[in-house]
Formats: sequence, structure tokens, C-alpha cells
Amino acid sequence: MSEDDPERKAAPIPALTDPDRLRSLDETRLDAVPDEAFDRFARLVSDLLDVPVALVSLVDADRQFFPGETGLPQPWAGRRETPLSHSFCQHVVDIEAPMVLPDARLYPRVRLNLAIEDLGVVAYAGMPLTDLDGRVLGSLCAIDSKPRAWTREQLRTLADLAAACSSELRLRIAVRSAEQARRRAEEAHDRLAMLAGMSEMLGGTLDVSTAVDRLAHAMVPLLADWCLITLVDPAGRPRGVSGAHRDPERDADLARFAQLLVTGLGPESLIRSVLRTGRPVMRGAAGIEDVARGTTRPDLVPLADRLGISSHLTVPITAAVGDRVIGAVTLVNRPGRRGFDASDLRTAQDIGVRAGQAVGNSRLYGEQRHVAEVLQHSMLPALPAVPGIELAARYLPAADRVEVGGDWYDAFVQPDGELVAAIGDVAGHDIEAAATMGQLRNLVRGNAYGRDDPVEELVANLDRAIGGLRVPTVATAVLARVRPDDGGLRVHWCNAGHPPPLLLRADGTVAVARGRGPLLGLTRTPRRTGRTLTLAPGDTLLLHTDGLIERRDQPIDEGQAELLERIAAAGPAVPLAALCDRLLTAADRREDDVAVLALRAG
Repeated sequence: MSEDDPERKAAPIPALTDPDRLRSLDETRLDAVPDEAFDRFARLVSDLLDVPVALVSLVDADRQFFPGETGLPQPWAGRRETPLSHSFCQHVVDIEAPMVLPDARLYPRVRLNLAIEDLGVVAYAGMPLTDLDGRVLGSLCAIDSKPRAWTREQLRTLADLAAACSSELRLRIAVRSAEQARRRAEEAHDRLAMLAGMSEMLGGTLDVSTAVDRLAHAMVPLLADWCLITLVDPAGRPRGVSGAHRDPERDADLARFAQLLVTGLGPESLIRSVLRTGRPVMRGAAGIEDVARGTTRPDLVPLADRLGISSHLTVPITAAVGDRVIGAVTLVNRPGRRGFDASDLRTAQDIGVRAGQAVGNSRLYGEQRHVAEVLQHSMLPALPAVPGIELAARYLPAADRVEVGGDWYDAFVQPDGELVAAIGDVAGHDIEAAATMGQLRNLVRGNAYGRDDPVEELVANLDRAIGGLRVPTVATAVLARVRPDDGGLRVHWCNAGHPPPLLLRADGTVAVARGRGPLLGLTRTPRRTGRTLTLAPGDTLLLHTDGLIERRDQPIDEGQAELLERIAAAGPAVPLAALCDRLLTAADRREDDVAVLALRAG
């Protein structure tokens, strides 16, 4: 009988096409090529069961393949695969149990299988190979060319080897899953870095075209192969379309596509739908027909074909005030790249919101002051109430500058009641410096909250976060942990290039807490060192930025000496808030922002 003979045709086995099983099989990353680990399993089966042929056989929807094999005749040994017409192992997948046949020619399920004639399979014993969820991916099988009575000991040995072989398969799947998780984490990291810098990037200009160009190039190729940004006039009509493509050779096609799209959106256009309704549209699988259906300009279709389209996502750009749709962001992937998913949609919607803020800023100059005020409030946290610790803080912007800058302070209580205090200074005195300051302060909180690491390790983690998230800054900071200790306070602190903390003891003496490390944000991450000091009741620790001591007309050491004199003159009896006020009032020639954070042991 031939392979095409009706008697040879068998009913399809549903388990072979189960998507979860096939996905798990794919994650092993095995194919019809030799694999030393699985060849070893095949040799062990052949030696221990004294059979001429042994296979590690994995079965997909239309074939079986052998990453492990010994004893197969040619040409099968070279091919390392057979069609299902030659597969006994597919039945192990089907029944999800061992299949033991002393003489296959006597069993209706397999007696017409071509493996009997072409591969000489007569006696067969196959044990299931499973993934962690119990899905059968194939079989570890022993084969003889003559009838054979399989012994209980042989079958137990084969089952034990199949369990070990399954463990190896699961390890391969786990490694693959870990790689995928790492790639997803890296992708998420890159997206977070992009989003972290996007507000600053878009807020750095009041020119609409510059903001749109920056936005487009920030999204490509990280989020998509190419993108379009459509802005509308007050009547909702497209007034401009621009974008970016990952392939510079397609720039001219994209520019022409964007030009035609201004007047070429048809009634069924997905972009027009988003502009009209304000609801996003995502097509995980898209094609040229979507373009043809949505345009009144047929010449857009060949352009779209050259640009490439297999997946499409459009989200609205909404005005910062009133939620009015003022445009749309369109992301497009070419064939060969995965389709967009829910995670992409959330990211794109976040970008749409940020883009709306940027466009609104360009149209309403006063929005810049509003952003500055928001940043200022975020920079000045409410100080917590901590038993046994008095806290006070002050902030003053530099004279004749915008109302926020790069100086900041923070104090918050950990879940265990410990106080974390910090102060820092980002280079610059403008909106960009304030935006970076906000990122840095949030990184400090996110990095330290709920963790009991030494302060030097927290600062080292901050170094790594600044570099990894590509926060564009050079900054200084002091980070301190404050804990009760024998009626006073023990302070563990680390200095990253910042003016040193100052001590006003209860007996009136004033001292400098020495120990200053490298700046934050350096290209090469330095080793950080922590230090410890003790505050007795009535002792005061003063953290400040360099605006309190820096002058153009004198060395910084002289400025620090004057500050120490003012602290000593005030004395330990002055209330903490009044001490901070005196220090800022005395800095009447300040040329920089000033931040002060003081704490006193109760």
C-alpha cells in the first residue's frame, strides 16, 4: 500500500495542534539537529535496554523530529525528522501515557504506519516527555526491529530516563522564558527611560515643530518601525502631519506620505476615527488594505507598501486643559516585528498625554509657569512628624530666575519608623534643571523606601539608576538614615559631591562632618563610602546646598567659614525654624538656589 492509500490515512490528532503545547515545544528551541544532551539520553536507552534504535522524539503539528537519536538508518538519521505518517510517538502525545507494543504489526492504531516498513519499527516502547504543565511534547522511545517482550525492569528504566529527559526539556523552556523575560525587562527599562526623559525633552522647547520632531524620533525605533504625528486645527481638521522612520532611505517616502495624509483621510480612516472619538484604535495585524480603505488618495497605498505595515496603533493627543483632541500619534510596525499589544497601547496613551501637554505649552506660554509651580510644590514635601526628632526646612530660588531650580530636599519615614533625610543639587537653574531634579528626587524615594540597605549602597544604586535610565544630569546629594540611639540619634550618611553636613552641638560648638565622595551621574560609577555620627539631645544636624556658601567674589572655603560663624552666633537655644530663617536672611547676596534641611535630637 502507498502512503496515499485510504487505509493509511488516520484521523487527525487534536492534541498535536494545541497552541499551548506548540508554544511550549517552540520554547525548547530544539529542532531536527543533533543536541549532545539528548543524544546522550538516546545512547543510554540503547545501552541499558539493549535496543538497536532509541530516540528523543518531539512532535509538532505535522512532523516528528529527533534532537536525540541513535541507530536510525539512513536517510532518516541524517534528516533527524519524519512526517507523521512515520510517527508512533504522536500517539504517546495523544494518549498522554506510555505506549508499549511488543509487536506493532498486531495493533490497529499503528499497524499501517509507514515506520514499520521504512524504519523497521516492530517492537516499540515510548514514555511521555512533558513540560512543567504536564503537556506531552513527545516521547523517549526504544525501538527493536523484531518482536520483543518488554520487561518490567526495562520499562522502569525507560520511565526514569524519560523523567530526566523531561527535566532537561523543562530547563530549556525555563532558559528560554528567562531570556524572554530579560528582553521584556530591557524593553520596559528602555521605555521607562524614554518616558522619564520625555516630559523634559518636550518641555525644553516652545516650538511645535521641534517638539513634534523630538517626539517622533524618541518613539522610533524603540516603540515602532515608523510613526506619524497628526495635529488638527480648532475645527478638528488635520493641519499638519509629520513623523519618523527607522530606515533613513524611507525618509522621502514618509515625507510624501505625511504630506498627502493631510488631505487624504477618508471617512473610514482609523486616524480620523481617533481624532473624532478620542478613543484609541489598535490593529495587532494590519495591511495595505487598511490604508486603501481609509484614504481618498490612492497614491498613499504604494507609499505605505514601501514603508511597510503589519501592525498599527493610533492614540489621541489631548489638550492639557479640557481633554479636547488636538491630534493623534500613529505607530506602525513592518512585517517581521511583533504586533502591538496592550502594553504598547498603555505606553502610547501615556505618550499621547505628554504630547498634548507639550503642544499645549507651545500654544499657551503661561503653561510653562504652571509646570514650574507644580514642580516647586513637588520639590517641597511636607516634613513628617517623627517622635524625638525636630525637623525644619527652607527653600529659596535664585534671584531674578524662574521660580524653581535644581536644589531639593526630602525627608520621609520608613515602614519601621526610621527617618530618611536627603538634600541635593542638580546643575542648572531653569525648567530643565527642575524637571531633572524631580526625576532625581523621585528616584531617591523609590530607591530607599522600604529598604534597609546601608546608605552607601543606596547611593550606589542611585548611581546605577541614573546611568541605566539615562537621566541627563550631574548632581550632588547627601543621603542619611536617622535612628534613635541611647536617648539621642545615630545618623548614617553618605555624601556624593555635596557640601558636608554641619553640626551644632548642644554645648554651642560647631563642626563640619567630613567625608565627601564623587558626584552623582558620572560615566564611571564610583565606590561609595558611608559614615556615622551621633546626635545627643539638643544637637542639630544641618544639611544645605552650595547656594548658602558660594559667592563669585570669594573662595567657597571662606563662604563655609562665614556660615559656621553665623551658626555659632545663633547658638543651640534658637528654635530650629528660626535658625533656618536666620541663615537664609543672612545670605543676602545669594546667586544660586538655596535649600536647607535641619534636624535636632529631642
